[in-house]
Amino acid sequence: MQVIKYVFQPHGDERAQLVVFEEQKDIPFAIKRVYFMYDTAQGVVRGKHAHKNLEQILVCIHGSCKVLLDNGKERKIVPLEKPYEGLYVANDMWREMFDFAPGTVLMVFASEYYDETDYIRNYDEFLKFVEEKAK
Repeated sequence: MQVIKYVFQPHGDERAQLVVFEEQKDIPFAIKRVYFMYDTAQGVVRGKHAHKNLEQILVCIHGSCKVLLDNGKERKIVPLEKPYEGLYVANDMWREMFDFAPGTVLMVFASEYYDETDYIRNYDEFLKFVEEKAK
């Protein structure tokens, strides 16, 4: 499994740092939705699903967390610790976000609008989906 981490160019001086996210330039798809998670309680695991079509970039803009990526054959845990790094999560990839440090803010750029029918929330169904797609 290939893990793709983007390093976004910080711009700054003694006053502050600035990171820019532009669709089709810094983000490899048209951005249709942006959301963020914060105040995640200790021990909570977020995600626990895959998407049929949606792609995402996850950026820990404050704090840190870990992301489990699973393509149905291989699993990798990827730390997110820097506000200028983004993790690309392809469609048909199971994801779980966990081990959130206190105060963490995880921002997500999504390629599609919210559509409940795009979600695969059962792991066994996910495995069937990727197996069928591979045929």
